[in-house]
Amino acid sequence: MIEKMIFGRFIPGDSYVHRMDPRAKILFVFLFIAIVFIANSVVTYAILLAFTLAVVFLSKIRLYFLITGLKPVIILVVFTFLLHIFFTREGDLLVNFWFLEIYEEGLRQGIFISIRFLVLVFITSILTLTTSPISITDGIEVLLGPFKRLKLPVHELALMMSISLRFIPTLMDETGKIMKAQMARGSDIGSGPVKERVKAVVPLLIPLFVSAFKRAEDLATAMEVRGYRGGAGRTRYRQLNWRFVDTLSLAFLAGLAALLWYLRI
Repeated sequence: MIEKMIFGRFIPGDSYVHRMDPRAKILFVFLFIAIVFIANSVVTYAILLAFTLAVVFLSKIRLYFLITGLKPVIILVVFTFLLHIFFTREGDLLVNFWFLEIYEEGLRQGIFISIRFLVLVFITSILTLTTSPISITDGIEVLLGPFKRLKLPVHELALMMSISLRFIPTLMDETGKIMKAQMARGSDIGSGPVKERVKAVVPLLIPLFVSAFKRAEDLATAMEVRGYRGGAGRTRYRQLNWRFVDTLSLAFLAGLAALLWYLRI
């Protein structure tokens, strides 16, 4: 499961979303995160979910691929859903079986929070799946450009954010390899009591940290060999080009925000 984690990966393509300016996609994600919290009813959450599925369709990333690649997150969503069902005791009592009591408000909040979680994960995953690391770095750097007047190291911050994002799937892949190596030596990680599972995870941490530091050192060496000296005087081979479709995408997002606000209860 771990080695199939797709968050942070880039899949080259020629879809509508792939062709968008990285600045527009980054702004789209941040604005979408704020807009998600406007929804508060069945209708608004249904519109939000439909809008997210439309974005997935335009990105030409298969929905099945997204779901299977985000299994760890899906498990967290299910866990959150169950917490709301069993611990929110408001509204009418729907189920009363033995020690289980499910209330209307608990079911409602569980569904809404799960949808909110899923759409946020899908949209942020689409950003990394359809945007190359260098494009994300350039987009963040341009968006943070005004802060250069405050003497902030904008280029370095953008580069660090991009590298951190891309290290997620790398570390997941490395964790999967270490787990398989431990299991081949007879270590039982996936079964037994919770206490035993926690103890079995501890031997994974040391080789994982060693591997992470080794990869970071290799990356630093590669950047130094290629003459990287920070953002001062650095030019770009690929220039960012804001087009009408980027403005149109943000306009659709603004329309979604207005519609959700109008339909709020």
